[in-house]
This record gives sequence, structure tokens and C-alpha cells, in this order.
Amino acid sequence: MRPTFVLGRIAGVRIGVHWSVLLIFAVIAFGLAESRLPESQPGHGWLAYWAVGLLTALVFFASLLAHELAHAILARRNGVEVDDVVLWLLGGAARLKAEAPNPAAELRIAGVGPLVSLLLGALCTLVAWLLDTTSAPGLAVEAVAWLAAINILLAVFNVIPAAPLDGGRLLRAFLWWRTGDRLRATAGATAAGRAFGWLLMTVGLLLFLRGDAGGGLWLAMIGWFLAATATMEGQQAHLRGVLAGVPVRQAMTPDPITVPAGLTVADFLGGPRYRYRHSAFPVTGDDSAPIGLMTLDLARRVPEERRHAVTVEQVMLPLSRVTVVAANDPLADLLPSVAPGAEHRVLVVDEDRLVGIVSASDVSRTVTWLMTSQPRGRGGTGT
Repeated sequence: MRPTFVLGRIAGVRIGVHWSVLLIFAVIAFGLAESRLPESQPGHGWLAYWAVGLLTALVFFASLLAHELAHAILARRNGVEVDDVVLWLLGGAARLKAEAPNPAAELRIAGVGPLVSLLLGALCTLVAWLLDTTSAPGLAVEAVAWLAAINILLAVFNVIPAAPLDGGRLLRAFLWWRTGDRLRATAGATAAGRAFGWLLMTVGLLLFLRGDAGGGLWLAMIGWFLAATATMEGQQAHLRGVLAGVPVRQAMTPDPITVPAGLTVADFLGGPRYRYRHSAFPVTGDDSAPIGLMTLDLARRVPEERRHAVTVEQVMLPLSRVTVVAANDPLADLLPSVAPGAEHRVLVVDEDRLVGIVSASDVSRTVTWLMTSQPRGRGGTGT
């Protein structure tokens, strides 16, 4: 899930938000302000209900962020780099650049999220009790009690042993430890995830047929997401097996065409060397070191009358927002980062010198070549 916009960084981890968060935020705030709060604490004005509802929804998303940040921080402490944390419609996700190095690290990274949610639920329970015993406003007590319940529910749901839930990762850590085979462990966890997803879809359909349209559709949507994501994780695991031992240099396009940072957007769009075949180009500074990535789409967003005055450096994706790897890095580690679209190109840099560029089609072509050229049951080997 790619973020729509970036909020900033917390503990060095980039925090992104997908537009779908606005939808679920509105649903939670509406449900609290128009249903739960008025029913449990009657006699207040609509403004009070909506103020508390909006604040409670905001704190809930902060607790989701804490859950995912815990994954990200512990992943880094176990030697796993983190792309970012993204909040979206069905919660959040910490996107890791690589797999955990061993079952114990997998167990720690997966388990810390539900543990944080459980601790937050316990803390909110204590705060709600203290507020109630000190005769605090009923709306405050109800809001904190709701936060306690939802965090505990989040912790319990996440430990269900089915990918892509945290419980699926815990199951994979256990199977990995028992079998010594990470790919077999992943296959077991993803199979459990697909089965659980289909179960939720079936229950959702039954609820829908019984008249609970809203609850049934919501449950079916969650089930569909779990089944689809589990399937995707299984495919990613298979690709990792195929790409085992293959370095980035085997898939990259070497010595790509570059764009000088000071070139105007008009010259970039009009230059014959930038018109054909490619939709993204590394941008280099005066010392020929890469400083960013320029795409045709970014250039075309500049109004035509300003293109002669705006330089490539002013509109490019800066290097901080581009994935950069070394030529000898494992190609399998790029799988979470490489995606269709010019803006997702990966730059290959050795000693501050640009040596190549990798796109999703480059990875796909390499996988196809390895699967057709290597003996059945073996992955590719690096050169």
C-alpha cells in the first residue's frame, strides 16, 4: 500500500497516510458521535458528541500508528531496514525492505505490535476506571472505555494465526523454527491466511443474506483483503526463492541515460534522447553523482508556460525518496520496493557512482529467465 501523502518521520521512520484513512476516520467518528455516545450518555448537545467522537477517532489512529511503529522500530533493531509505516483503510502496515534474519527475530518483530495494542488497551482501561471513580464527565469515560475495548480487540484479532496478520507471522516463525525452511513456513502461514479470509467472506455473506447488510459487507471485505494479501505474500515468498542468490546487477539496466540537474523541463521534454523507450531517468549533479529521479509525468505537470524557467532539479523526486541499492545487493530484497510506475525505479549506486537502474519489468524479466533456464526446484545463482 503506497502512501498518498507523507506526514513526516517518527524515530527515523517515515510515516505515510493513504487517502482511504479519511473514509474510515469519518465512519468511526460518525458512529461514535451519532450512535454510541448519544445512546450511552444522553442529554448532551451534538457539538459535544462530535467533538468527543472526532478526538476519539484521532486517538484511535494514533494507537494504530504506535502498533505499527513498534514493528518498525524492533525490525530495525533486528537488522531489518524499514521503508515506511502507512496508515490506510483497514489499519496500518509497516513495510519492511527484507525478511527477518531468523525465526527468533521474526517472532519479536511480529509479536511486539499486538503487545503494544494490549498494553494500550490495559492503560485505557485503567484510565477509564480512574475517570469513573473521580466522577469525570461521562463522555470522557465512555470515549476512553471505547479506546480500551478497541485496542484489546485489535490485539486479539491480530494474533489469529493467519497471514498477513501478526499472528500469521508468529505462525511462520514457529513453522520456520520447527522445519528450518522459511519458504515452507511462509506457505503454511499464507495457506492459513487464505482459509481464514474465505471463512470471513462466507460468514459475511451469510450475515448479508440474513439482513445485516452493513456488517456482512464489512466482514466480507476484510476477508477478501486477508485472502488476497495472503496470496500475494505467498507469491512474494516464491519469487524470493527463485531469486535466492541473484545480485541486483543481474537484473539492472547498466549505464542508464541521465539528466543534468540544471536542465530545464522544456529541454528535458524536447530533447530527443529523453523521448523514447524510458519514462524515468536518474538525475545527476555537477560531480555526476545521482541526486534524484526525473519522470516524464513529473515534467508534464509543470505548466507549459513555465517549463523554460523551471529546472529538472526543482521538480524531480529527491534521492531521499528513491530506493538506492548497490550492484551486489540481493535482488530479492528489492521485491517490497519495486512496483509498476516510473516513480518506483530503483537506482543502483556503487561508491557514489550511478551504475544502473532497475524497474519492475527488469525484475519480472529476470524471474522469467531464471524459471525457464534453471533446473526445476532450483533458484538462480548470482554472478
